[in-house]
Amino acid sequence: MTPQEAKKEIEQLTEKINYHNDLYYQQNRTQISDFEFDQLLEKLIKLEIEFPQFKDPNSPTQRVGGTITKEFATVYHKYPMLSLSNTYSEKELLDFDARVAKGLEGEPYEYFCELKIDGVSISLTYENGLLTRGVTRGDGVRGDDVTANVKTIRNIPLLVKGKKVPPVFEVRGEVFLSKEVFIQLNKEREDIGEERYANARNTASGTMKMQDSSEVARRKLDCFVYYLLGDETGLETHEESIQKLEAWRFNVSPTYKKCKTIKEVLYYINHWETKRHELPVETDGVVIKINNLEQQQLLGYTAKSPRWAIAYKYKAQNMSTRLNGVTYQVGRTGAVTPVAELEPIFLAGTTVKRASLHNANEIARLDLHIGDYVFVEKGGEIIPKVTGVDEEKRTDECKPIIYVTKCPECGSKLVRVEGEAAFYCPNINGCPPQIKGRIEHFIQRKAMDINSIGERTIHQLYELGLVKSPADLYDLKREDILRLEGFKEKSAKNILDGIEASKSVPFESVLFAVGIRYVGKTVAEKLARYFKSIDKIANASVEELLQAPEVGGKIAHSIHEFFRNAENKREIERLKAAGLQFQSDAKEPEKESDVLGGKSFVISGTFEHYERDELQDIILKNGGRILSGVSGKLDYLVAGDNMGPSKLAKAEKLGVKIISEKDFEKLLNS
Repeated sequence: MTPQEAKKEIEQLTEKINYHNDLYYQQNRTQISDFEFDQLLEKLIKLEIEFPQFKDPNSPTQRVGGTITKEFATVYHKYPMLSLSNTYSEKELLDFDARVAKGLEGEPYEYFCELKIDGVSISLTYENGLLTRGVTRGDGVRGDDVTANVKTIRNIPLLVKGKKVPPVFEVRGEVFLSKEVFIQLNKEREDIGEERYANARNTASGTMKMQDSSEVARRKLDCFVYYLLGDETGLETHEESIQKLEAWRFNVSPTYKKCKTIKEVLYYINHWETKRHELPVETDGVVIKINNLEQQQLLGYTAKSPRWAIAYKYKAQNMSTRLNGVTYQVGRTGAVTPVAELEPIFLAGTTVKRASLHNANEIARLDLHIGDYVFVEKGGEIIPKVTGVDEEKRTDECKPIIYVTKCPECGSKLVRVEGEAAFYCPNINGCPPQIKGRIEHFIQRKAMDINSIGERTIHQLYELGLVKSPADLYDLKREDILRLEGFKEKSAKNILDGIEASKSVPFESVLFAVGIRYVGKTVAEKLARYFKSIDKIANASVEELLQAPEVGGKIAHSIHEFFRNAENKREIERLKAAGLQFQSDAKEPEKESDVLGGKSFVISGTFEHYERDELQDIILKNGGRILSGVSGKLDYLVAGDNMGPSKLAKAEKLGVKIISEKDFEKLLNS
């Protein structure tokens, strides 16, 4: 392909992808499948790599991330991001209305009401229609530049087209995780043995400050915008600015309303108090603003907040109900989670019968008794939780909860790892929910992607004794599947075809699929890229594992223990024999020079200008070698921030030359 042909193809693909993005994220419609969309995006990524001179800074490929940000630059806000005064009472709203009337000296006025999204404030700056900067609220005067992460949020326009677009303008919004995405994230956390995130807001906030924008892209953040600022907007009311943002294809929550009087405002508040629970996003109140922009300026500001706006906060719904009992769930990793069995109550839009009690520590902290009347609320209005006990209603019949000492599924004695709150069933290969959970994990889309098998099928296969581990899937025959209830020739063929197709799934997905505790999809990808094969990972020491990107002590010890288990090793050998991919097909970087010829390096810590993967590629491209640990044969230890003290001490003891990032660059350019 010639450069001109590539340029034309890139432009056409960009236009097509932007069109489908707009359909999906702004109009809730689709014309092509996810697979077809991914194929278009993959084609564009490859062309931009081959012809980087034609890559647009606001290409749709920016949505998938890939930028590593070591430090977030501090940016001063052109317009301070002030907080709002809060109230929980209708009387204080009436007092606010009286102050507005007095401040406007009898002028007629109206309000604009918007639901308050429970997320993280963001400021977006556009120049000549292009998104040039995304900044967090920070302290209101200055925030962090998180532009690379903002660009991964698919409903934030990278380019604004429309009539009378000002040369420079600012848009403010709220970044959030939808209820559905938050629930899915927590399922993924549970799946690899990590603790659940407490709430969606804090998770969204933490995501915005992640250093790897590709990981941010995986989190599927969302954004609603609510404010347009600029010197040349030509607008007279807040309502007009919202309409302008909608016309420019920004994502605006459709729940807003203009209200002529404070009475209408109160009606709006009451209307959404329960109806808001039907929305796909968490909300915690209503923002009430004077609609006229000139009147906003006339009313002005206090030192901390505008006088022309106020936030009405809904009180968290908290109800009392009887604790009838406690049941215990066993997850894939063996973690045992206590669940409160409640007298059903209607809370925040749904009937609540059960609530997580998290662990034994939480039961002890709350001093729970069977028969107690407990207070229940929805944490983040998604997950029901027990917050306390109505001790006045406790009777002599209420008995303290004695935490189980044996697995409720298989009867094994539970164990508790030092430093962890959860109890675990150690019967990894004999506890039914752990076995079925591992198989469910193995076949999921992000792992082996065997979508012809579901939870019900796994249950049947297990009950018939056909599948007791993932490797057993590859021994299944047509006659085995036809034994399952409701299965005929076609469905049997679909399952066998899906299993066969999974043999071509790349190594990083297989590594995730085998189910090493704490090893999620991202860590599996990093390990596959770093070690290149399952054998190298299996034979690595804890010290060597710690050198891989994203691998800390907890993960390194978990991986090391996994491959010391005889049953796990047998399972891996069976999967190898079945034909699964256990080597990375990532090509070694092409050699550019021999300036580091024959020199050996170990990379440790974090660096200002490079990711460790990048340093590794640079060393290999220039004739150097990467060693897995510090030894007397090592030439250089490239030391970054937060490197392991034991590695440094060992290098000093052996007389290995320790160099900084700048020293490495000098060595490279010598």
